[in-house]
Amino acid sequence: MELPRPDPAIPHLADVVPSVLAAMGVGGFDPRIPLPYDVAGACVLLIDGLGAELLDTYAADAPVLAGLRGLTLQVGFPSTTAAGLAAVGTGCRSGEHGMVGMTFRLPDVGVINALRWRPHPWGEDLRDGAPPEEVQPRSTVFERAAATGVSVSVVSGAQFGGSGLTRAVLRGGRYVGVHALGDLGATVRAAVADGGFCYGYHADLDLVGHLHGPGSTAWRMQLRQVDTLVESIIEGLPSGGLLAVVADHGMVSVDEDAVVDIDASAALRDGVEAIGGEARARHIYTRAGALDDVLTGWRDILGDRAWVVTRDQAIAAGWFGERVTDEVRLRIGDVVAAARGSAGLLRRTVEPIESSLVGQHGSLTDAEQRVPLLIAHR
Repeated sequence: MELPRPDPAIPHLADVVPSVLAAMGVGGFDPRIPLPYDVAGACVLLIDGLGAELLDTYAADAPVLAGLRGLTLQVGFPSTTAAGLAAVGTGCRSGEHGMVGMTFRLPDVGVINALRWRPHPWGEDLRDGAPPEEVQPRSTVFERAAATGVSVSVVSGAQFGGSGLTRAVLRGGRYVGVHALGDLGATVRAAVADGGFCYGYHADLDLVGHLHGPGSTAWRMQLRQVDTLVESIIEGLPSGGLLAVVADHGMVSVDEDAVVDIDASAALRDGVEAIGGEARARHIYTRAGALDDVLTGWRDILGDRAWVVTRDQAIAAGWFGERVTDEVRLRIGDVVAAARGSAGLLRRTVEPIESSLVGQHGSLTDAEQRVPLLIAHR
């Protein structure tokens, strides 16, 4: 089975913020994506779950977004929020920033949930035991920009302020916690009008996609709200203001006929010490000496429902970027399984809520990997 590989001709999500800051004239940032604008203030607004294929399919529900359609980006592996936000915040691929899944194993800590910053599936807060600034020690693009004197704001849900993931990958700007679309839009407009740089985040399109499925009536209604949000921000852009709308991943609906419940399969758990990742992208950490048997077993059972490879094969295929540090290498599973088609690699006992979701993401399909880069400039 031929393995998917990143397309070097397609820009990466990690390239967006450095390119916008370069267009603003901020020193130390390369224009990885050429933006031929005079930019006086800017916002990169991330709409969680807004895949390029979904936007193109439901363009009639989002005429403002569709009217801005330009470049398509790739988000890298895994196509999940922790990795996507880290790419935005660090300007790096997952092999360097180290957020290699929603859950992954940290040496001497165990499997951690990067969204909750707790042991997986649950446990005590790990912000003291595994300080986020040590788990992801690279300077963020926000820290680097602020060090040059640029006013930097991070505008996201009030509940995420000070979270482990925020501290790990979004630190460096003034955090502004918001509660709804209205104060998100107003705060973004004010930050750009003041000539600063702002990163904004909206979560609900992803949430509705998980619960009801991407393309469902509920999802389309939420997409219309996002379209209105973006329209309102554009209306308030000052001269020289720029808005770049991106996403962290797309989404697919999982087919029950293509689902495998790992927890119900003794064969899939044989020789396995721990499991990380999520429903469309799994890290399998094997017991000593069990790698070959686990690899063979997972390939035999999953068949064409997933690409199942060793850590070395995944790295060689470029799934985690051109460079994988020694520290990050240890976080990647000995075996990595990436779902194909509409398959789901569920854990109905350990992850009952996540396993019940209709929409899922994390793998290497175009529906999950490709996101739009939508630019508005005055």
